[in-house]
Amino acid sequence: MRKNNERNDLTTGSVWKKLLLYFVPIAAGTIIQQLYNAVDGLIVGRFVGTGALAAVGGSSAQIINVLVGFFVAMTAGASVVIGQIFGAGRKEELNQAVGNAVAALTLLGVLLGLFGFAAAPWLLQVLQTPAETIGGAALYLRIYFLGVPFVMILNMESSILRALGNSFHPFLFMMAGCLLNILLDLVFVLLCGWGIAGVAAATVAAQVLNAALLTARLMRGEKACRLQLRNLRLKGVYLVNMMRLGVPSGLQSSMYSVSNMIIQVAVNSLGTLVVASWAMSGKTDGLYWAVSNAMGAAITGFIAQNRGAGRMDRVRQCVRQGMIMAFAVTAGISALLMLFGIPMLRILTPDEAVVQTTYEIMTYFVPFYVTWVPVEVLSAVLRGAGDAVYPVVIIGIGICLFRVIWILTVFARFGTLFSLCVSYVISWVITGIALAVYYRKGGWMTRRRIVDG
Repeated sequence: MRKNNERNDLTTGSVWKKLLLYFVPIAAGTIIQQLYNAVDGLIVGRFVGTGALAAVGGSSAQIINVLVGFFVAMTAGASVVIGQIFGAGRKEELNQAVGNAVAALTLLGVLLGLFGFAAAPWLLQVLQTPAETIGGAALYLRIYFLGVPFVMILNMESSILRALGNSFHPFLFMMAGCLLNILLDLVFVLLCGWGIAGVAAATVAAQVLNAALLTARLMRGEKACRLQLRNLRLKGVYLVNMMRLGVPSGLQSSMYSVSNMIIQVAVNSLGTLVVASWAMSGKTDGLYWAVSNAMGAAITGFIAQNRGAGRMDRVRQCVRQGMIMAFAVTAGISALLMLFGIPMLRILTPDEAVVQTTYEIMTYFVPFYVTWVPVEVLSAVLRGAGDAVYPVVIIGIGICLFRVIWILTVFARFGTLFSLCVSYVISWVITGIALAVYYRKGGWMTRRRIVDG
């Protein structure tokens, strides 16, 4: 693989080659993360128990997705701003933009960590978490939220490096963090017998390592794009643009998560077996979602640099070639999951009831992942171009609001696992069509670039 560094200019050269080389490390990193999640699930499921698996992967996961996901998604706004500044060649502004982004997300991380630690038991009660899992879930959440400032730092700094064209070092550091996490899982759970607390502590330790490595890399970067202590301050001109793009992304993430929390309440009503199976399905078909998100991140970064440089010809090429790549990757992963789903699940858990129920969930989702591709690609294109509001409105209505209405009406009527899962596929189709119509109208192409003020 050709060398990747902070100065990887995505505005020249073959579009598909640059996009592919940019995408592969991002995808590899997300796959490593999913493999870690699978190993984590194996350790919890086999050595702590099904109840612990439900505690770690059920309501607690939904709370993390809502609270942490909002602010992590805001890093997308900062990465678009930094990417467009880089693409426009205004490198003298990069240091200030980088420092502002890191300072803002670190401050938010500290505040969120304090809130999450204090509110964890109450939030679990709101989600109607089963009584047999609420104690373990509260313990896991409180330890996890102690590490949230480092989660913010590592996500912000990974986004910054990718905005500058460097997708290799975030992958490398993520791999180091995942290896440490697995090692500490084994030590804390098997040797120390700490159970759920050990799993949470291992996660926090890995996040600290990842954040430290990323910070060191940014502080040693090239002069025009280096993290410097004197730039760790909040400056209005950068914050306004970062918030203008980041808040809609955060709201989109939270809308997803809130709708998923409502779905989690529905899942909880179906019993501990379904709760554990739902959590397990997230660790297996999470492989696809991780790669899909990686494709979206790669397209957003590519579009941001070229939009900043005014290369609309390359923007259009990226849309076409990115869509083809996304469909091909989706088809391949879907086939693998359907063919090897049962053996994978039997590795992760000895509970045959969980295996069969999880595979049933997968059959409702996996064959229809192709309907998600237009949503991922087109929303990434619009986000990279700096058009953040309209895609969020479309996704908020087509996916989030639709699912909530479905749960309150159709699922309330039938109360089956199938009636729950089918809402996802229908929402993907509706939203994909709406985004395609908006994209074709072309209004996003005439909007002012961020670097134009």
